[in-house]
Amino acid sequence: MTEILASRLLLRPRDMAASLAFYRDELGLAIAFEFRGGTVFHLGGGFLELSGHADAPASDAVALWLQVRDVEATHRELAAHVAREPRREPWGLIEMWIVDPDGTRIVLVEIPADHPMRRDVRP
Repeated sequence: MTEILASRLLLRPRDMAASLAFYRDELGLAIAFEFRGGTVFHLGGGFLELSGHADAPASDAVALWLQVRDVEATHRELAAHVAREPRREPWGLIEMWIVDPDGTRIVLVEIPADHPMRRDVRP
């Protein structure tokens, strides 16, 4: 069986400067490291790498799921990028969608205090 030692999500932006500014300055992601032609950001428990170049917009088949503490505060901070307003979903999470400069959908999620994901359900 394959042993996975590390992972990261790779995005190939059409405009590297715009994508760097979005993820660094708008979302406020911290840079883990940089290399010639790319930047890797801390992304919660993982990493996001911007490198290379794409000639087409992002696909709707891919989305980032990012948990935030307060979706309403995040909504105010990122209002210029909102694609769908915050709302409580039938599964109990509060979700808002934004898009990056290439159209990659980013789902920002707040887990309410009463949601099962926030409780220890072990016997």
